Amino acid sequence: MSKPLWVLDTNVVLDLLHFDDPATRPLLQRLESGQVACAVTAATFGEWQRVLAYPEFSLDATRQAALAARYHALSCLLPAKAAVAGLPQCSDPDDQMFIELAAACGAQALVSKDRALLMLRRRCAPLFRVMTPAEAASWLTTET
Repeated sequence: MSKPLWVLDTNVVLDLLHFDDPATRPLLQRLESGQVACAVTAATFGEWQRVLAYPEFSLDATRQAALAARYHALSCLLPAKAAVAGLPQCSDPDDQMFIELAAACGAQALVSKDRALLMLRRRCAPLFRVMTPAEAASWLTTET
């Protein structure tokens, strides 16, 4: 069986790499060990870089670059693909790119804490699962 391919929304990546949220540690361990792959596009990675520069995080340029490099090392940069027809539309337009990426790359899961994305679970279910970090960690333990 090939390793699962995930898409992580920006807030989950913040929890993984900046905040060291205990709920995301199992996910980070799986990414670091190579048991799970994480897909990004230039757009989703670009959002990560923009968010790192937000003043509320108080990250200097060196720390921003280190966090960007770490996420880059943990992820697979995929070229933009043709849109998948019939995808559900997220109420937050900024989050639509994560749905599009998950569908286009055949991801098994979109991991998010974003309410707008989590509300689309059923509508995305034919293509991929939408899960919270805790649900993703639990799913991984049942899959291995």
